Amino acid sequence: MRRVVVTGMGAITPLGMDLPSTWRALLAGESGVGPIARFNAQDFPVQFAAEVDLPDAHDEGQLKLDLTARALSEALAGQGLPDIDPRRLGVCFGSEAARPTLEVVASRMRTGHIPGAEELMRNAPAAPTQYVAERIGAQGPCWTLSTACTSSSQAVGEGMLHIRRGDVDAMVVGGVDVLVNPVMVTGFSLLGALSTRNEDPRGASRPFDLNRDGFVLGEGAGVLILESLESAQARGAEILAELRGYGASLNAYRITDSPPDGRGAAQAMQNALQDGRLDAAEVGYINAHGTSTPMNDASESRGILRVFGEQSCPAVSSTKSMMGHLVAACGAVEAIVAAMATRHGVLPPTINLDNPDPACALDHVAHQAREQATRHALTNAFGFGGSNGSLLLSRWEG
Repeated sequence: MRRVVVTGMGAITPLGMDLPSTWRALLAGESGVGPIARFNAQDFPVQFAAEVDLPDAHDEGQLKLDLTARALSEALAGQGLPDIDPRRLGVCFGSEAARPTLEVVASRMRTGHIPGAEELMRNAPAAPTQYVAERIGAQGPCWTLSTACTSSSQAVGEGMLHIRRGDVDAMVVGGVDVLVNPVMVTGFSLLGALSTRNEDPRGASRPFDLNRDGFVLGEGAGVLILESLESAQARGAEILAELRGYGASLNAYRITDSPPDGRGAAQAMQNALQDGRLDAAEVGYINAHGTSTPMNDASESRGILRVFGEQSCPAVSSTKSMMGHLVAACGAVEAIVAAMATRHGVLPPTINLDNPDPACALDHVAHQAREQATRHALTNAFGFGGSNGSLLLSRWEG
């Protein structure tokens, strides 16, 4: 079986416009959450979010492409791509399918504005994927995954499988999402999924805390360069991490709820471990999905305990406490965070975890980063509709 390694990473998040600044902010326990600036949210039930500030983007589609472009540029800046046949280079990207249509309808209702063809194409779900493919000249497999919060996690995993099978030698994978608009704030508010702590935005995202009341909308982009180990070694590339395993599952439970026993999450994590040929006891860190919703956090915690048991539970943290929920982009960005944790031997914290919920009895990295040498890390993503994805990343030791 071909081994797959990471040779480039880029992340644009509410904490920073590149990966180094995002990583520093995560380790410092900073929050990227604040009052909504993109539109007047005074009359909305939720008035805060974790935004990315790109003032030159004049619509949501352009913002998505700009975020994708910046993350891709950063991922390519270090070592670029291997010099291979373009037919051996592919793209797999996570994005959201339904939201652009909803936003177009909403804009017509609000202003009477009917978007032109160019604007519609910018807002198409596959637009970021097509942008990446055109920019790097990829002629291999090129596709867009839209499984809600699991989109980019599964995009990373499916990209790995293409390389393993020998379809390609390299894949550019990742995801992007832009959530802070009136439609999404209204929709998620009606679902009761968002925190309503308007008086304390920075304390609103509190995964695994007894007083959590919902997630915080975020936005951003993450891009990883994957290639076969043989390709990376042949060109003398620095290997940032090994992508060791990938697991997917479906809850088959409810559209917006996770099964209380955590069985779907457990299955995805077990599949990732089996795929990576690793025992559960060898995992030192889990970057949890940890959305800060009452049911999701409890379900994920039970899933983790089903796989690892109380005695060998790895350290766990949720960086959504600082970045908010990036939805279609969260899996890729959090995979990058997990890779950084194995690379640097330090685990980012869950902030705002003041009163841990007994239903989430894990080894939490709370409030402050923890120095801990970690060879193997899991990252979880669980989406509306019941789709689950887990990725297993390992420190490269030659």
